[in-house]
Amino acid sequence: MAERKNQGVLFDFGRKARIGMPEAVFCEGKSLDSLIALVSEHGRKSSCPALFTRLAPQVFQQLPAAVQAQVDYHELSQVAFGACLPMKPCGQVAVVSAGTADGRTTWEAAKTLEYLGISHKVFEDNGVAGLWRLTANLEAVNAFDVVVVVAGLDAALASVMGGLTPRPVVAVPTSVGYGMARQGESALASMLVSCAPGVTVMNIDNGYGAACAAARIIHLLESYCSAKRAQYDAPKV
Repeated sequence: MAERKNQGVLFDFGRKARIGMPEAVFCEGKSLDSLIALVSEHGRKSSCPALFTRLAPQVFQQLPAAVQAQVDYHELSQVAFGACLPMKPCGQVAVVSAGTADGRTTWEAAKTLEYLGISHKVFEDNGVAGLWRLTANLEAVNAFDVVVVVAGLDAALASVMGGLTPRPVVAVPTSVGYGMARQGESALASMLVSCAPGVTVMNIDNGYGAACAAARIIHLLESYCSAKRAQYDAPKV
């Protein structure tokens, strides 16, 4: 069954078979009744647990206690899920943020990776105003297969990171900053005109999308590793 209606929601059950990642529920703007039904059906006891994003703390607190108990909820990231997918056997993602002010987007990416069963580590507070913080972590970051960079203000971290790592870089602008930061539009523009070649740029505050972009790369790496293992295990003639 590819789709099913639930409280006005048409759930895409065939997504994982098509693209390797199950559907997520964007909670912002949904009615409380819809969220209660969705969390109840796709929570901890479900055979098809879902990821819930942009589930604001004040909305989560309105859910009945029995429904809240169906998911693990991370308040800063506003992400919830009942169960994670099986851990991937290979591939790791570094999530590197400019500052703790970028925390909601940073941890949305990290919790999405956790849900998808992808090994990852968060490196917070690497803004270029104190470049020594990034250089101190650079060797560790470069040990990962994909780097997600999260930054607001002038978002210079994306260009700097893109010039220092050979790994695929997925950059996420955040809406952090005063005045001319324009709710992340300046960070987005800065990342889009980066002089570092090959940096992939997501929409403003879209940590979920960045994690999914990284997951597609990890899935490809996993396919390559599986093919090599099969080749190694094949009987020698």
